[in-house]
Amino acid sequence: MSRSLGRDVHIYDMSDPATVLGGLILTNGITNANFYSMVEIIFIFEKDYFLQDEGGRTIQRDDHLLQPGKYFILTNGSITVNNELWLVRTISVTSGTRLAAFRDAVRDRDRRCVITGRRVVSARGAWTGFEAAHIFPLAYERHWMEHNYGRWITIPPATESAGSINSVQNGMLLRADIHALFDSYTVSINPDDNHKIVCFRRDGKGIAGSHLDQQRFLDDPRRPVDQVLRWHFRQTVLANMRGAGEPVFETDFPPGSDMMGEIMEGPKAAERLEFEFFSRLAGVT
Repeated sequence: MSRSLGRDVHIYDMSDPATVLGGLILTNGITNANFYSMVEIIFIFEKDYFLQDEGGRTIQRDDHLLQPGKYFILTNGSITVNNELWLVRTISVTSGTRLAAFRDAVRDRDRRCVITGRRVVSARGAWTGFEAAHIFPLAYERHWMEHNYGRWITIPPATESAGSINSVQNGMLLRADIHALFDSYTVSINPDDNHKIVCFRRDGKGIAGSHLDQQRFLDDPRRPVDQVLRWHFRQTVLANMRGAGEPVFETDFPPGSDMMGEIMEGPKAAERLEFEFFSRLAGVT
């Protein structure tokens, strides 16, 4: 499935108005200012720029809701597509001995899906339907270490051998269906807009445009640090808005199906196999 399917916002360079550079599926809560910040993630500008709609009206960086349509970039300098690495990620729930403390710390802090607000009815062992999600994926722990992302973490995991990537500050408790959307870069959180929930496909959950709870979550000193939320948001923008977007992977493999065969015949097979392999080992190595 293509992430560009169903886009109702399209981005062009005014100097080449026939070529679509990117776009998005418009959902609740996306403002003109949000759109500018997203454009500045997927493109690098040599000089100042501004956006016009197809009627020739200049779009201000304000809190008015973005409207569907064509948008044109006007600048006296060059426009370069950002080649920032996008890390292939698929829906997965990693388990293993290293993750027990991470899971328990996230459960103890949140006790609800932090995006939807749905509470765990009984937190005494009945966590069915709720999952402790890594914001930065555990399968890329080497990438985490190579770029020293551990410098963002101020609360180390209870088990020293677990590594800083397993800090409670890199985790959230999510409903299982929301976890799947988060891992597939369909839903993200913008920490630079009052921790707004942003959806990049049609919102069937009623969450787009809402915000993380200030009193019960954001005021908790153990909450996820903004740097990891910002990393995930950037990855989500790149996945959904740059060019035609990154592929959306099949994840439903019933027992007896040829999972390996389907992955090998699909897009980004090598990267996906590597992710699947490490996501299964990361919790026990």
